[in-house]
Amino acid sequence: MTRISRKDDHINFSMELPTHSADFKDCAFVHMSLPGVDFDNIDLKTTIAGLSLSLPIFINAITGGTLLSKEINSKLASAARKAGIAMAVGSQMAAIENKEMERTFKVVREIYPEGIVFANIGAYAKPKDAEKAVKMLEASALQLHLNVPQELLMSEGDRHFKGYLDNIKRIKENISVPLIVKEVGFGMSRETALKLTGIGVKILDIGGRGGTNFMQIEASRRGIQPDKELLNWGIPTLTSLLEVMDVVKNNGDVIASGGINNAMTAAKSLCLGAKAVGIAGLPIKIILEQGEDFFLKWLENLMYNLKIIMAMVGAANIEDFRNKPLVITGETACWMDKRGVDLSWLARR
Repeated sequence: MTRISRKDDHINFSMELPTHSADFKDCAFVHMSLPGVDFDNIDLKTTIAGLSLSLPIFINAITGGTLLSKEINSKLASAARKAGIAMAVGSQMAAIENKEMERTFKVVREIYPEGIVFANIGAYAKPKDAEKAVKMLEASALQLHLNVPQELLMSEGDRHFKGYLDNIKRIKENISVPLIVKEVGFGMSRETALKLTGIGVKILDIGGRGGTNFMQIEASRRGIQPDKELLNWGIPTLTSLLEVMDVVKNNGDVIASGGINNAMTAAKSLCLGAKAVGIAGLPIKIILEQGEDFFLKWLENLMYNLKIIMAMVGAANIEDFRNKPLVITGETACWMDKRGVDLSWLARR
């Protein structure tokens, strides 16, 4: 199985699977009857590693490396440009190995020359290849993805995970742009966040369980049906975000992703401390099935509803939003207690 055919398989199987959304039912806002803000003046701008984003939502890593993915990246880049949002590409290793595939990624920069674009490569990559990925897109930042469960279920996947942390450190020291370390749908734990921040990584994308299930995709590719418990592997997005925020707090930037497909889950993520929210699976489905105009209207509606939520808790901007009270209950609160994760910072708001 070639990397090219695998990439197309990922796209095709992801389109067939139902869209899932992260479960944030254990997280609740506290309504403010005297919010003290004007709806029309609410500011949605945010920053990641000093990069200014006009909106706190961006299109997260999806694809690249095949003719089909070139067409998809073209459409995503066009939509991102019209919406004025940032965009990440999928893993560029296919283009590192085969120069002919570079055009499937470079099309993003051609269509969106002024945009904030994130390059992407695996945490196993050599530092020189990481820098190639950045230069290929004239990227604003580099995502290094972590996807161990997917690799293990993939028949041609990696089985050697020793030395990843040291390699991430070498890449960080040798690239010319900010580094984002990104989990791919299985959630980032407090222990992982501690290791990464310990080597100086300042931007973490939690990639929680709740969105596209890459173990299910790999199982479908192989025509196998693993145990249901195995397919549910990972840390839910809300839980992962709380674990990582307990480590990072105000000493870095956290990106929330993993099935965050509506205004309420996006709002809760931002209020909990995420600087931005990455969405991937849903945009590709909307754009391919219903078109760019529908996606732009969907995004506009999401932003409108986000502002409504901010107004109801009295937040004039994203930074202010991070100081508003939230209540964590249920299984998530129990998990935090058993894990010794301190949530007192929420109660002190």
